[in-house]
Amino acid sequence: MERKPSLKSIIRPYKPTDKSAIVSLFRFGILEHVYPAFFKAMSHPDHIGVTLSVSVAGFVLGGSSYFQAVLFGGAWACLVYFCCHEVYGGYLRRKLEAEMADVQVNFSDKQASGFWVAEAEVNGKRKLVGLLAVVKSADAPALEVFQLAVSFPQRSKGLGTRLVETAVEFCKEQGLSRVIVEISSPQTAAISLFRKLGFTVTSVNSSTHANHLVSKLARIDVIRMEKHL
Repeated sequence: MERKPSLKSIIRPYKPTDKSAIVSLFRFGILEHVYPAFFKAMSHPDHIGVTLSVSVAGFVLGGSSYFQAVLFGGAWACLVYFCCHEVYGGYLRRKLEAEMADVQVNFSDKQASGFWVAEAEVNGKRKLVGLLAVVKSADAPALEVFQLAVSFPQRSKGLGTRLVETAVEFCKEQGLSRVIVEISSPQTAAISLFRKLGFTVTSVNSSTHANHLVSKLARIDVIRMEKHL
């Protein structure tokens, strides 16, 4: 389905010629959450306690060395950052090798699945600035949002809302009764957007695609939200 132009932007179905642009946008849409996740994890009381403890240990073991204290604290911070990056980076690698390897086959040509892009005029040229992919959920009768992404300069212009509304309309056309999305806890803007559009939280768990210890150190929760039609 193709949405009518609004503010020099349109939402249209994916075309094979979009592949390079949407892979780049997909990559950005996943990895942009690494830093927010890192800062959120490091500000957790438990991690603050560990940071102080390892810093003190470095100070003592280094013979009252402030450099050693900073070094130990920095090593701990690097470990937490690695875990946050691994949660999102590992997910990105798997999806690029699987579903995103052939968008046409895995989304456009598959029943009850779809892939749309948002196209806008940027500096006088048409450019892909957003994407939305959905698949039929195993938890039938429902549609699951596979990925939603909007390029940073084009945010706060209603594109995210229009993309989600596209998924809702598609869900109705397919005769399904729910739209489901799973979001990681650092994605506060996305959580607010889905709440605004009538989605409610149905579960929260710490089971990411990464190793259990990595997930625990990253302190990233997976939030499941649903909208009943």
